[in-house]
Amino acid sequence: MDLCGIKLWMFLLGMISQNAVQGSSLTISIYTATSKSAVLRWNSYPGSSSYRVTAFLRNSVQPFVFSSFSQNTLMGSINSLSPNTNYTFQVEALDGSMTVLTQSSLDGSTAPDVPTIKTASSKQSQNMTVEFVEVPGATSYIIRAETSDGSFFSEMTVLGTPGTIVGLQPYTDYTLSVMSVNSAGRSQPSEFVQAKTVLASPQLTSSSPSNSSIVVLWAPVPHAVLYSLSIIREGSFLQSPINTTNTSVTINSLEAGTIYCIKVNAWSPESVPGDDVTVCQITRPSTPQSVVLQTVNGMTTLSVSWATVRGADRYTVISSSGLNCTSNSSTCMLTPLTCGQIQYISVTAMNQAGPSLPSDPQQFITFPCPPQPLRVDEIAAGNCSVVWSSVAYVDYYTAFIKRDDGTEQTCNSTGTSCNFNCHCGYSYIMSVFANNQAGSSPSGPVLNQTTLPCCPGNMSVSSVSWESVMISWMAVRGADVYETRAVDAKGELVCNDTSPVCVLSDLTCNTRYSLLVAACNDPRGCNRTCSPQTYQTAPCMPEIVQVTRSNSSSINITWTSTNSAANYTVSVIGSVGNPLTCQSGGTSCTVTGLACGTSYRINAIASTAAGLSMPSYSVPFETAPCCPQNLSVLQVTQAMSNVSWSEARGVQSFIASLTSPRGHAQCHTAQTTCLMGCITCGTNYTVSLQAISSTGSTAECTYHGFSTSECCPSGIRLFRRANNTLRVQWRSSSPLSNYTAVVTGSTSSHSCSPLETGQNTCDVSDITCGDVYSVVVAPVNPDGTVVQFCSSRMYSVFCSGSGVGTVLYRGRRSVD
Repeated sequence: MDLCGIKLWMFLLGMISQNAVQGSSLTISIYTATSKSAVLRWNSYPGSSSYRVTAFLRNSVQPFVFSSFSQNTLMGSINSLSPNTNYTFQVEALDGSMTVLTQSSLDGSTAPDVPTIKTASSKQSQNMTVEFVEVPGATSYIIRAETSDGSFFSEMTVLGTPGTIVGLQPYTDYTLSVMSVNSAGRSQPSEFVQAKTVLASPQLTSSSPSNSSIVVLWAPVPHAVLYSLSIIREGSFLQSPINTTNTSVTINSLEAGTIYCIKVNAWSPESVPGDDVTVCQITRPSTPQSVVLQTVNGMTTLSVSWATVRGADRYTVISSSGLNCTSNSSTCMLTPLTCGQIQYISVTAMNQAGPSLPSDPQQFITFPCPPQPLRVDEIAAGNCSVVWSSVAYVDYYTAFIKRDDGTEQTCNSTGTSCNFNCHCGYSYIMSVFANNQAGSSPSGPVLNQTTLPCCPGNMSVSSVSWESVMISWMAVRGADVYETRAVDAKGELVCNDTSPVCVLSDLTCNTRYSLLVAACNDPRGCNRTCSPQTYQTAPCMPEIVQVTRSNSSSINITWTSTNSAANYTVSVIGSVGNPLTCQSGGTSCTVTGLACGTSYRINAIASTAAGLSMPSYSVPFETAPCCPQNLSVLQVTQAMSNVSWSEARGVQSFIASLTSPRGHAQCHTAQTTCLMGCITCGTNYTVSLQAISSTGSTAECTYHGFSTSECCPSGIRLFRRANNTLRVQWRSSSPLSNYTAVVTGSTSSHSCSPLETGQNTCDVSDITCGDVYSVVVAPVNPDGTVVQFCSSRMYSVFCSGSGVGTVLYRGRRSVD
């Protein structure tokens, strides 16, 4: 905002301030300061018609410059000041005759002088460096950069010259200016200069398509007219420059497995280089040579070796059958070899650029194969046949069959099968070898065959828990594992164990199961031809869904259950007393005899011929708290009573209430006593107590009524009568009340009461003039007791020469 704008804003602010509350003193402050001006702010002063602002050089009484403002202006500027100079600013409130009504002053200073920019240049696409002339008194400087269309504006603080502003856009024109700063503020911007940032660096990607070339690609850089590349080989300081207008370059005739670093930057139409970027790329390695093949570990592993090549960080060996291995050295092992085949082996060198060309394939012939796979066919009961697949280059086969009791059989055949006897409950181990003129094949696969075991005998069933059953039987020969199944209409549960006992868990309650035990082995499976047994599970656990209070000592309990023909027992267990129970063949029952103020846990158990269910989840229940046995009310003052009661079980807090047609008092407390105010004297109250448990359950307790005493009388006055007698007079609140008056002096005490109910005077004798008396007038309760909380009043009895005395009360004179 320029100075004219500030003055206009101040004028409007002054117009608005006419309706503000006028201050009684003049307070000023500095709103802002520049190199040659300062803006001051002050409050409105009553009676002023104008304001004069004056600037003095610090410690000088001669005005340096001043400005005047109308009565409606509360902020104004003073100009023509010197940069980086200390001033004393004074504001005077003037009346219509230009007489000073009041004044106020404060010290301040101006900002430093305006700097001068020498040069502005860009070395990086996002930065601009400005060199300027520093000015005296500046503690820092602000560099401002903005675009001509106003779409970008940024300021950055620097300590001195040269200064750099960052966060700019590549190849963009900026208007640059500099402002000096001290504690007073900032100067006006310097004369601006125009400068442009350089081009951004290209975004490079590189690859090596062969062991003698590298391809470098990049996206076009906006406004670039030329790209420069410098290529340096690893271990060399020689650079190979390339200039191009394309966005890709292929570099050929390179050394295999060698790292090359390529630096690229773009040039602007003004022939200014932009940011550069460097990418390092290794060429692919050359093809490995001198490949040597040799078997190790008998005939199952092939060792492949070769001469290492430059730049390779790993090697891959591949065979024609699909075997492969990877190594960081010059040796690699292929395993396992495939029998009866011709293998072709090649080696490839690799680095991060990619693989080399594979070496020439090397031929290798493997050993013959054993027959496989093997299987056993059961031709008839007790008669089996071992069968295998044929292999090439075989003259005959030999089969070895060994039973688990030590009996062996051998069979030679030119075919692919051999018969043997197989009895129930035995295990057999079988192997087959192929033979030709070169010898026997390596050991082939070994087949373990077990015949079906017999059905387990002596099966027994017993219950373990609500959802588990234990089944046991006699072990049988040839069984590796036993499979126990519990089957119902919805599915089955399966237990597998090597022992002749099994526990089936997670059974469904109240369900009839068919139990079947089958002896199993791995090759043949399970014998499921045995007869099943039936088993009934215990009833399901009930679920208590509702507990309702019938009265203060009984509850009705409702539950749900899927059991059929079950009886239910409900237990109510309290923190005090013996447990309570009820039984039902339905889904509800009632329990009586509950104690007040007691917490209970409620659960239910179902029973059938199969046994007992699990107890239901406990449901908590709390009876209403007990009412205190004793309660008493004691009136403390005319408008305040103390209610107290005895402890009660299950109570966390109490609400005591005093209720009458003339008012109501209430107190909520955790104690057993409560002081209650705002009661009315001479009134009958109903006393009640509400006991509240920790969960909010309540019990309403009602006790005998309570009557407050009659109100203390008002308007008490004393009159001196003949024969040293004083008459006490008062105003009563009830015409049917009895009162007593007690007059106590320094040496004696006297009391009197009206002769009839409803009178409001009585006399006391033997009064000594010159003495000070304390007078208390109190109502007399129906039981003859006197109210003790009525206040006393002090009276002085003075003597006179005529014998007629004067009674004074608190400095007010009452003549007899």
